Amino acid sequence: MIFDIENIQIFLIILPIIAFLYASIGHGGASGYLALMAIFSFSPLLMKPTALLLNLFVAAISFYFYYKEGHFNKKLFLSFAIASIPMSYLGGTIDINTKLYKYILGVLLFFAVLKMLGFLGKETDTIKKVKLWQGLIVGGIIGFFSGLIGIGGGIILTPVILLLHWGKMKEAAAVSALFIWVNSASGLIGQLNSGVVIIKESFVLVAIAIIGGFFGAYVGSQKIKPKRLKQVLALVLVMASIKLILV
Repeated sequence: MIFDIENIQIFLIILPIIAFLYASIGHGGASGYLALMAIFSFSPLLMKPTALLLNLFVAAISFYFYYKEGHFNKKLFLSFAIASIPMSYLGGTIDINTKLYKYILGVLLFFAVLKMLGFLGKETDTIKKVKLWQGLIVGGIIGFFSGLIGIGGGIILTPVILLLHWGKMKEAAAVSALFIWVNSASGLIGQLNSGVVIIKESFVLVAIAIIGGFFGAYVGSQKIKPKRLKQVLALVLVMASIKLILV
């Protein structure tokens, strides 16, 4: 099914690049994968589980490298994960209208664009403690939309952490990586329980994405920022967003 898509060779070349760029900032890349699949006219029924599956592997690699460098804040992670995990499962069980799905995804992709271009959230030395009710609300909302759309939620959580001064850049990346993993797992389980099937070809995409994710996480955790490539990815996300909303 996947390999019958027109220009699939180009898709397979771009896929590891997206995984590289997202992993470099501690993300799994679901919003990028969804954008790429939208451009290549993948079926929405295939997009959601495939993006979450890719997220599981790339986010795990990202978390390993950021954790290894000592950037992970367990308390900050739990503040959001407590509510996000069950809400992501709930979102994963809901099957929404194709047009509504594309519209919501198109809007969320603009968050990814702003994050890639550095407009959402700047690092600060003034760190505030997350209150329980704040973590539950933020985590729950992001978790629900993560399962509903097929993303891990890191592309939203990271800017929130930075904007509200709840953590520093590397800390936000490490927390988001594990946040993405648990939400992707929960959302995917919800989808599988609702009858969604993962096709075998998806695991070929996983193998390709892992390569890009490995190098991206290594580069990102070592404080190297591939700004030019992120600008290119932002352009891809804009194109996909426009296509999803207008087509």
